[in-house]
Amino acid sequence: MPRRTVGRERTAVTDVGTRYKTIAQNRRARFNYDLSEQFEAGIVLTGTEIKSVREGRVNIAEAYARMRDGELWLMNAHIAEFKGSSFYSEHDTLRPRKLLLHKREIARLALQMGRERTTLVPLRLYLKDHNAKVEIAVARGRRQYDRRHAIKARETAREVQRAVRRRDQ
Repeated sequence: MPRRTVGRERTAVTDVGTRYKTIAQNRRARFNYDLSEQFEAGIVLTGTEIKSVREGRVNIAEAYARMRDGELWLMNAHIAEFKGSSFYSEHDTLRPRKLLLHKREIARLALQMGRERTTLVPLRLYLKDHNAKVEIAVARGRRQYDRRHAIKARETAREVQRAVRRRDQ
């Protein structure tokens, strides 16, 4: 899959020609949680919100998803106000936003959310063929000792790679 990087934005083109442009990532999610299953969900946005998303003025670091009345909602995602909008078309930056999934995917998520200590976290927000999408994952919170173990394993792997490179030279 060829990748093109322009400035800070990353565009990926798949072999069928679908374009992905990553807008925001939740990098801490992979460290703080054990991720099990991932879903791609559409997101319902207003006109000024999608314009802000295209400008990249989004933060999903503190965001999470919640089930309410059989629907999935993205909570606490910050989409900044669009600079060119009028006073009447401004939006609330932290309002809950509806996520679009198939009925059976929502049912599957509801079963997994019944488990203890599981939550839904957004991993990234991206544009796919001019539509805003959110990649969400079923996550189980890591404890402090699990995080330390992950750091130690990553550092050991890094040291092994350095040793292999030194030996080859």
